[in-house]
Amino acid sequence: MAGKRSAGLLLYRGPADAVEVLLAHMGGPLWARRDTAAWSVPKGEYVPPEEPWDAARREFAEELGLPPPEGRPFPLGEARQAGGKVVTVWAVESDLDPERVVPGTFEMEWPRGSGVFATFPEIDRVAWFRPHEARERLVAGQRVFLERLAERLATGA
Repeated sequence: MAGKRSAGLLLYRGPADAVEVLLAHMGGPLWARRDTAAWSVPKGEYVPPEEPWDAARREFAEELGLPPPEGRPFPLGEARQAGGKVVTVWAVESDLDPERVVPGTFEMEWPRGSGVFATFPEIDRVAWFRPHEARERLVAGQRVFLERLAERLATGA
């Protein structure tokens, strides 16, 4: 069986020398008190035959409760995370007001083994960061997307 796949959109705004990226803080009790390596590109899992681009747009809408941006996307490629999941990301220039986000939810047993199920937000907040700020907050397996975005903006390709 093939490994899990995920796709997402990395929004960015501003000029190349002062660019900011939009990250989502992972929701639920496991991430509540963490900041370092607890943020992600807004993304989610998909199963072929769904196309990664379609999944990235669907997941953006599901996780943030807003339509995906209409800007012109450019691919940042794939990266394999520590758990083996392959993540595909596109960068899109867009401005988004974090106050407008209405996150989707998920249900899980909490505390584990208690038999009690609770509903939590998929993400509990989003924020704009300069790349050096984003790097420490982003989960390690997604940091390569910041590097690829910087290369793309530097070359103007």
